[in-house]
Amino acid sequence: MPSSPSVTLQQYQVIADLSHRMLDEARRQQWGQVIALSQEYVQAVEQLKALNELNNAERHARRDLLTKILEDDAEIRLLAEPELRRLGHILGDMKRQQSVVNAYCSPTYSA
Repeated sequence: MPSSPSVTLQQYQVIADLSHRMLDEARRQQWGQVIALSQEYVQAVEQLKALNELNNAERHARRDLLTKILEDDAEIRLLAEPELRRLGHILGDMKRQQSVVNAYCSPTYSA
């Protein structure tokens, strides 16, 4: 009978699952959901830091999970790039508009 994976390996699986869910949401351009899941992802990684080391067999399984996580991360970054560019343009436009408002609507002071 095969032994169940360690708590550490289970936590790697949780992280891999979150990574895949983030990728699914990124493919659907659901950026708010990607951000929400990324917060869960960060918490899962923090929890992983407190766990014990793995045995040799578990290290092999961890390598497979890490490969999957990194592949998902790379694709998420590619999918997010156009959205980040779009948001950058919006922020640039807002800053220019604020500069115009400040230039024409600033209070004048008399001495």
